[in-house]
Amino acid sequence: MRNNILEKNDLNEFISSILYESADIKKKISESCIDEIILAGEIIAECLKSGKKIMLCGNGGSAADSQHIAGEFIVRLTSERNRKALPAIALTTDTSVITACSNDFGFEHIFSRQVEALGNEGDVLIGISTSGNSQNVINAVNKAKEKNVKTIAFLGADGGKAKGMSDVDIIIPSDNVCRIQEGHITIGHILCDIVENMIFGQRV
Repeated sequence: MRNNILEKNDLNEFISSILYESADIKKKISESCIDEIILAGEIIAECLKSGKKIMLCGNGGSAADSQHIAGEFIVRLTSERNRKALPAIALTTDTSVITACSNDFGFEHIFSRQVEALGNEGDVLIGISTSGNSQNVINAVNKAKEKNVKTIAFLGADGGKAKGMSDVDIIIPSDNVCRIQEGHITIGHILCDIVENMIFGQRV
């Protein structure tokens, strides 16, 4: 009986298949999401030019993406463009707020409660959900709309329940959560790059 450990040749094929699949999804993003990415970039740039801020939220890997993207805006995307810090907040990092809200009101309100407290007209909320069905992200989008906060959704597959709720939907054309997450962080980098360009000009 063959064991479950892949042989080297099998591993080579396995790794290559994942890389080719990832590259193919990036190609599909370039064919189906360009207009939405540009519109999202314009919304974020206008927000930041007006002295407003970006908020981001998501669960699990999408929480990590929220923090990653917020970090790119606050610090910088690349040393090729030195610029001032841009205001961005990941609503996934304050454990006291998250645990208190989960305990008192329920996990589905951990982001909407923060949007209610921190969101102002002209801000932008980026909600990240690979399935589009994360209730706490959906609730955050709804609360943002109540406060005249612009909304951008990073989704996957068919967009789930969140599809059509935001000002812009960027939907990764894949059913594979790993490939969707890879697409989301790539788009986060692209958005930061084009927003920096819109505000500060070309890289050095």
